[in-house]
Amino acid sequence: MFDFKREKQALDQQQLALTHDGLTQAIHQGVDRRRFLLGLGGLSAAALLPMPALASRSAPVRKLSLHSINTGEQVTASFWEEGRYLKEGLNTLNRVMRDYRAGEQSEIDPKLFDQLYLLQHRLGKAGEIQVISGYRSPNTNAMLRRRSRGVAKKSYHMTGQAIDLRIPGVSLAQVRQAALNMKVGGVGYYPSSNFVHLDTGPVRSWV
Repeated sequence: MFDFKREKQALDQQQLALTHDGLTQAIHQGVDRRRFLLGLGGLSAAALLPMPALASRSAPVRKLSLHSINTGEQVTASFWEEGRYLKEGLNTLNRVMRDYRAGEQSEIDPKLFDQLYLLQHRLGKAGEIQVISGYRSPNTNAMLRRRSRGVAKKSYHMTGQAIDLRIPGVSLAQVRQAALNMKVGGVGYYPSSNFVHLDTGPVRSWV
């Protein structure tokens, strides 16, 4: 007999135990609670399958929609499919994440895109992510540091490992809480500037 409560608890524990090393595996195994719960609707034949079997049926594609509020660019790209990252999709996302002030583009850590993908699924929101800041050149970061004490000298933005973002239709507090629940990377909360910071560094948080 299918034990709904036990499977739900197991899924919650899997999500809360995420680390960078296990992020890709967790997504691939179907760590999408919203789809999981909806899929249990009528206790169909599929609901009687064990979790590994259900997971193997999930579509192995990861896609993001990014909107740079600074340049107005909007893109949607698949960046991972069938067990590998897609170079073309990554390049498309990298361009939107470029340092628009300096006109410089850099490779963004693919794990950051994995985090964004998982964050949207945790929120049940598949629309666009607004990019306030992605990659920053050292010169741009130094300039911003002169303007604000909130900019780190060795910012993860300079290594393509960070993003400042908003998600339309979702409050900053909700975005922050969902990011904290993933227990992956850094989470910064900047309500006065209207964005949440995510990075692929060590697990930590600040306000």
